[in-house]
Amino acid sequence: MSVRRLAPPELQPASFAFTGENLVWAKREIAKYPEGRQASAVIPLLWRAQEQAGGWTSRKAIEYVADLLDMAPIRVLEVATFYTMFQLAPVGRKAHVQWCGTTPCLLRGGEEIRKVCQQRIHHEQFHVSADGDFSWEEVECLGACVNAPMVLIGSDTYEDLTKESFGKVLDDIAAGRKPKPGPQIDRHFGAPAGGPTTLTSVKA
Repeated sequence: MSVRRLAPPELQPASFAFTGENLVWAKREIAKYPEGRQASAVIPLLWRAQEQAGGWTSRKAIEYVADLLDMAPIRVLEVATFYTMFQLAPVGRKAHVQWCGTTPCLLRGGEEIRKVCQQRIHHEQFHVSADGDFSWEEVECLGACVNAPMVLIGSDTYEDLTKESFGKVLDDIAAGRKPKPGPQIDRHFGAPAGGPTTLTSVKA
């Protein structure tokens, strides 16, 4: 497990508070738990705070969630720094790419996808591109091994990638278009490429 620390002070915002809509949502989430167990809502509240803040979790967001849940800030900090789903520094405005670097993806050309990240975004992970629109990181298995190589962007996976098709995904996002998630080849979810290969006929 890598060491995870909050972004330096110069990158931290001066304050954080949920929007009115998100505060209503947060109170509804907290109410799902019995009295004295409100801390169980810490992960969904941190996740919503990260979404509101543009994809990363600041010190002020952690302190805000701690106050809502009547938790010591260090306890919320422990959660935020343990789970890699929480980004602890600013990410790209348009997309943060999570590139799967585990064996199935690498065996099917994942290294080429990493090279696109390095060339198009930044040579090093956890750095924002020069235009501020993109960032990337290497992650462990994202659970779409049959459709390797793949990346996760936001809540969408993009699978069966080549360097060309991944470049097209980035082009679409950069232009403000929504690329089609899922397999980028002729495949339905995890079904065989090109369609079914067995049980294709029905006996009388």
